[in-house]
Amino acid sequence: MTVKAGDRLPEGKLLESNEFDPANGCPMPPHPVDVAESTKGKKVVIFGLPGAYTPTCSAKHVPGYVANFDKLKAKGVDEIWCLSVNDAYVMAAWGRDEKVDGKVRMMADGSAEYTKKLGLENDLTARGMGIRAQRFAMIVEDGVVKDIAVEAPGKFEVSSAEAVLARL
Repeated sequence: MTVKAGDRLPEGKLLESNEFDPANGCPMPPHPVDVAESTKGKKVVIFGLPGAYTPTCSAKHVPGYVANFDKLKAKGVDEIWCLSVNDAYVMAAWGRDEKVDGKVRMMADGSAEYTKKLGLENDLTARGMGIRAQRFAMIVEDGVVKDIAVEAPGKFEVSSAEAVLARL
């Protein structure tokens, strides 16, 4: 069942790597992020997408949140999370390439475990991509989903930073 407005986020952990080895530039080992603990007392925008380095995700989705960071903060957003079914090393490198610079936390759900708890998985096995996340955006306050919008297949309309700003 898909998470909906009014639901508390399910318990779970994501992985985050946001430091890089100065010797070789590679991401450092990730650390777990407890979702319940990390959203406690905060307003967090979580947007999910099919995968790192994919066209819409790299050209529009992540850059939109980076560009609108100040506007989202002005609306009371404490943190912005990008959730994808990729490993934490890929998410760290992608975040560096997208110049998220501490504006967007790049959260990895490498085995799609948390994405499945949300009910937002997308089986792209036929396209060689395995289980991924649907494209979505949610506004979470103190661990409770206040608003969620899930894109129709192949669309990019309701999960953009601009669409979230309009709903805040």
